[in-house]
Amino acid sequence: MAVLDLDDIPVTLIDGRQTTFGEWSGKVRLVVNVASRCGLTPQYAQLEKLQHEYGDRGFTVLGFPSNQFFQEFGGEDRIAEYCSTTWGVTFPMMSKVKVNGGSRHPLYAQLTSVPDADGRAGRVRWNFEKFLVLPDGAVHRFRPATPPDAPEITALIEKALPGG
Repeated sequence: MAVLDLDDIPVTLIDGRQTTFGEWSGKVRLVVNVASRCGLTPQYAQLEKLQHEYGDRGFTVLGFPSNQFFQEFGGEDRIAEYCSTTWGVTFPMMSKVKVNGGSRHPLYAQLTSVPDADGRAGRVRWNFEKFLVLPDGAVHRFRPATPPDAPEITALIEKALPGG
């Protein structure tokens, strides 16, 4: 776990609206690099379940589509339609970003400095890598194979939410 100040980082929603990561300040935020044509894409269902279960208590999933692993659709409209019609996604989705390399999104430049449970920081390994950002800026990193509703993630969410 690391503590980062991320709220001033600009982000663009999938509909083109520009804002900052701070729009969701004070919430428990699960940042996930998503892809529509990946073997892990069914994790959308678990992400949406978390959104429904905890959304009213100050939690949100934030989806960041990325084609760095060549498994995302080309246009934002197609991504948004797929997520909505196939998975019923209601959580905020961002415009497509790069999560690795010199031109990666500034948010991912910060998040990838956080080590996972094995102490490894660095590049995003695959689609559906998860970063749980707590209201105090503490960040916990979970690799793609960890399901969004894994006990180690939900325990942190519940502890950080009001009444937790």
